[in-house]
Amino acid sequence: MNFNTRSSIRIDLRSDTATRPSAAMLARMLAADVGDEQLGEDPTTRMLEERSADLLGHEAALFLPTGTMCNQIALLLHCRPGDEVIAARVAHIYNSEGAGAAALAGALVHPIASSNGIFTGSDLTKAVRPYRPRAPRSRLVVIEQTSNRGGGAVWPISTVRSIVEGAHAHGLSVHMDGARLFNAVVASGTSAADFGRCCDSVWIDFSKGLGCPFGAVLAGSKSFIAEAWRWKHRLGGAMRQSGFMAAACLYALDHNVDRLAEDHSKARRFAARLFGSNGIKSPFSKVETNILFLDFADAGVSAPAVVQELRKQGIGLSLEGPSLARAVTHLDIGERDVEEAAEIVATTVATLSRTIATA
Repeated sequence: MNFNTRSSIRIDLRSDTATRPSAAMLARMLAADVGDEQLGEDPTTRMLEERSADLLGHEAALFLPTGTMCNQIALLLHCRPGDEVIAARVAHIYNSEGAGAAALAGALVHPIASSNGIFTGSDLTKAVRPYRPRAPRSRLVVIEQTSNRGGGAVWPISTVRSIVEGAHAHGLSVHMDGARLFNAVVASGTSAADFGRCCDSVWIDFSKGLGCPFGAVLAGSKSFIAEAWRWKHRLGGAMRQSGFMAAACLYALDHNVDRLAEDHSKARRFAARLFGSNGIKSPFSKVETNILFLDFADAGVSAPAVVQELRKQGIGLSLEGPSLARAVTHLDIGERDVEEAAEIVATTVATLSRTIATA
């Protein structure tokens, strides 16, 4: 597999995971009070877990290395082998976790089609299987907040509550994949606790918009988190002096949440400079948070060609399909970066389009 080094990309819009810790975050990490996490003796990790549980409206929380591990542990706890998980067709657990639901929990994912990864209580009701001994048992609903492949769309709290009400009425649990939950919080004005307490389990990621190099926290009831500890060990997620990592996450909660509004503004600005230019359009009606998709079909050029050419010019976009690319703004992208990237993308698409037209 050929990996291009980061040094070849000056403006990295491939993902908000591209962020690097600031000097102030690194200083907080170096000054962290630490101990043995597995013995419950790391005070900084305990502080992060207690603070995160409170922020998410739950009794307890558990610090884990990655968000994918949060999702997989939740699936393992909510489901038994042969159970069915209901999620959007574009959901991360369905497309981007190596079929972990099947490989680890032995669960089947029932994907629901929707325009932006957000479905309704009515959609859920139709997806829940009636009881039949020979059929999979509907067990869990997963909500991805925000919807990554839905263009960063925010699940409104009213829709979340409708999903939860319908799920519980049918005996299903609800898990929130909160990879970009704080983006939803900032965009909607709804608190993380209001979103989180609706669900039976929820997690937040620190390695995306919050700017940390690692870390996620899974929250739920005390009994849920007690069992999550077992799977943390089984999956190799247990750590020792994890306070160094937890300190970065605490810094992010103190300094990098409210500023997510700046990333949303930069994404809208990037979109305004590009959409309608040289046939570039969006497959979604609006840019809600920090994610936007660029559709080059009307421009008559392929997304692989555009992404490859942009990389030569130091601009990183994520390839998402034959005609689609994704751009994600984050704290390492400034206003000038947005302006420069938009100009280079527009010029590159126009040049490729003319080349094809005259070939």
